[in-house]
Amino acid sequence: MNRHRIPAAPPIPELGASHPYLPYRFVDRGYMVIVYESEAAAIRAAVPEPLIPDPSNRVSCEWIRMANPSGVGDHTRSSVVIACSFHGRPCDFATQMYADDDPPHAVGFARKHARPNLAIARNTLVGTLDHAGRRIATGTVAYKHALYDGGWSNLEASLRRPRCRLKVIPNIDGGQAIAQLVGVEPADVTVKGSWSGPARLDLVPHVDAPVADLPVRRIIGGRHFVADLTLPADHVLVDYLEHRDLRQAA
Repeated sequence: MNRHRIPAAPPIPELGASHPYLPYRFVDRGYMVIVYESEAAAIRAAVPEPLIPDPSNRVSCEWIRMANPSGVGDHTRSSVVIACSFHGRPCDFATQMYADDDPPHAVGFARKHARPNLAIARNTLVGTLDHAGRRIATGTVAYKHALYDGGWSNLEASLRRPRCRLKVIPNIDGGQAIAQLVGVEPADVTVKGSWSGPARLDLVPHVDAPVADLPVRRIIGGRHFVADLTLPADHVLVDYLEHRDLRQAA
């Protein structure tokens, strides 16, 4: 391979690249989101500076069924997401993500391989998450219990809300090659259906998949919606290797 081709080469392995480059388009992306109130101290411990946790102490446990995406294949994801702000702008911080497909890991999303599942069981929408042979999360929402009364335009705006995550990649010498807070803002969002309903959530302690480290103190509600959106490339919000003093970076 010519050395000048390497910076523009497809993701490794070059023969049979693991994924194409962003952006990716998602069609009929199905969501189940359970919003709950957690403990302020646990949230502060999970949120990196300079993000500021929302004073409501709201956390979302979500399951997303992606049967028709471009680039990353048919898969399901489960995430734990904390409501935050960055320089006064509302955002969401994905503190934990789990998926059952390889390309989402290879593309650089900070996810663990697990077995999330989202299915309809008669009149109940059921989300489960298994890791290392153990069931660590079960969420249930009454299926299409009521039309979502928050307005589709508001829901579309919430889906365009910046989603932040940490991107930490080691160097070959054992140090850090990349230590960044990155964000992405989904585009071309269209909500096709949206419902709300009563919800329950059971989180089980697990050392390698610590979803229960943000304990459930009060269930706020459940949502189920279907949407199309485009996922563009991330942008760097904070480079921790350049800004050792995070308060100056903020």
